[in-house]
Amino acid sequence: MTARSHIDAKALADDVRQRLTGEAPGSPLTLAPVTGAGVLEPLRRLVAVEYRAHAVELVAYGTLLARFPHRPAAGLWITLARIVHEATPKLREVARALGMAETDLVGRPADGGPYSFHGAMSWIATSGSQTAAALATHTDMQVYYSGASAVARRLRETEAPVPREFLDYYDDPGDDALEELALAVAQEGLDRGDDPQEALFHAHRIADALLDVWKTTAADTV
Repeated sequence: MTARSHIDAKALADDVRQRLTGEAPGSPLTLAPVTGAGVLEPLRRLVAVEYRAHAVELVAYGTLLARFPHRPAAGLWITLARIVHEATPKLREVARALGMAETDLVGRPADGGPYSFHGAMSWIATSGSQTAAALATHTDMQVYYSGASAVARRLRETEAPVPREFLDYYDDPGDDALEELALAVAQEGLDRGDDPQEALFHAHRIADALLDVWKTTAADTV
């Protein structure tokens, strides 16, 4: 009988991270102008894109909880859903501080870029393995938090005329313990025979989709 080779979830996460080298999360939004009349427009687009994504994420985590209700996976989906649920009213406060109306949050974006994240999350939630879902959420946290905090730090350092609510919301390094939990859930799936290449495929899709978000929000900047 041939022994199954051990696949390390951390090695898969490193594969995703290495592919992102040279394409820093948050870029090119970190290069957007910090002075002038249009400084807030890309930030408003970012808030609108994230607000629309929250509903997709909540459905995805609920679906994953129904598909993988055992420990430790259930704890991951429940925690992620709670974070998104609690973040939504805070994001609405950010929108108000940026002078955004309700229609700015719920309207359909002119650019289709943000929808790639919706599609990737929905596919993973309904059809992905436990490992694919966990590695994708780990990638999501890594790319989102590093990009968001980079944007907020640059705005702080340049003393850009940006509402405090925006800076406080986005200057968030994330939760290392939650990232470790995602890797533990991915590892359990691998140990039960999940396909590591499928997991990598979906993690790369999430990374690409989030990078598209940054590009979309900065698309009209000069």
